[in-house]
Amino acid sequence: MAVPKKKTSKAKTRSRRASSWKLDAPAKSVCPRCSVAKLPHRVCGSCGWYAGRQAIEVD
Repeated sequence: MAVPKKKTSKAKTRSRRASSWKLDAPAKSVCPRCSVAKLPHRVCGSCGWYAGRQAIEVD
């Protein structure tokens, strides 16, 4: 079996493991009523509508 010639440094090991910790950007959708970007399956913060009805009162 192959044996490593040198010890792998802590920085090298941690940087390799850190690649799986990256977060993806959250998905965005467009509000059909006011055309503002919003998170999917959430009430629109701009107009207060969700699923074809007004869910919250927005001033």
